[in-house]
Amino acid sequence: MNSPGHIPVLLREAIAALSPQDGSVHVDMTYGDGGYTRALLESAAVRVFAIDRDPDAIARAHKLAPQFPGRLRAVLARFGDAVTVLHNEGVGHVAGVVMDLGVSSQQLDHAERGFSFQKDGPLDMRMGTDGPSAAELVNTLSEVDLADTLFQLGEERHARRIARAVVEMRGRRRIERTRDLAEIVAHAAPAERRREGAPIHPATRTFQALRMLVNDELGELERGLEAAEELLAPEGRLAVVAFHSLEDRMVKQFLTERSGNVPNPSRHVPLPTSRRNPTFRLPQRGAQKPTPAEVAANPRARSARLRAAVRTDAPAWARAA
Repeated sequence: MNSPGHIPVLLREAIAALSPQDGSVHVDMTYGDGGYTRALLESAAVRVFAIDRDPDAIARAHKLAPQFPGRLRAVLARFGDAVTVLHNEGVGHVAGVVMDLGVSSQQLDHAERGFSFQKDGPLDMRMGTDGPSAAELVNTLSEVDLADTLFQLGEERHARRIARAVVEMRGRRRIERTRDLAEIVAHAAPAERRREGAPIHPATRTFQALRMLVNDELGELERGLEAAEELLAPEGRLAVVAFHSLEDRMVKQFLTERSGNVPNPSRHVPLPTSRRNPTFRLPQRGAQKPTPAEVAANPRARSARLRAAVRTDAPAWARAA
């Protein structure tokens, strides 16, 4: 069911963190190509609810479902809506939640989706079917807002000069194709970023930032983490695989706060009496990284980080607020 070039990252480690048991219910909040869902279904007699905002991903899940009769239910939704989805299915709590963040290989491999600067296609980048496309944003954002987006979401050091080049070009004609945008960015980038053998393509960070803006990926991640906190039963397990430093930082901060590991700012200042009870405990410090062997077999794994947590019996913070 996976695309030929797709290899689920940190798969063995994620399934170990989830520790699926016969009869348990799990949620794959980012079905994508289905690698984690299939692994869960093969590891034990579990039920899996697969959620994705991409209709193509849900179609792939429907094709997989007959191989596991009665055990896979696919729902078209954002993972921030997972609580509503599960409640509509009559499920209050689950034993495990897995989230594989970022863009899938299927989305990158199809030029018509507009995610890749390496394939010419319409400048779309929408994971779902609603909201403005990347072309709409590129052609309407102010130069300041575009530069801020590239800097904040893409961590692009040359955001201002790239934004200026984009605005100058769109003053002559609309930017509608991925190749057009990639060429504009490449010409605007410093010479050392354009030379052959440079670590990454000059347009990598620009495309990443626009994709994250189009799909509100950080906002969805925040809502998805809160949904997982709400859905997981006591001793339920969460596993999140992130590829982007901003996403991994958000997951780390969420779990640090929810596990009560935020340091007291001063030993002379008592902790507030209203401090909420931890909703997670962390089975290990820090994130798991792919092994050198996995990176050699799958270069996409290089930046991946897996963070895992176990749910306590404390009320979800959002519910208790």
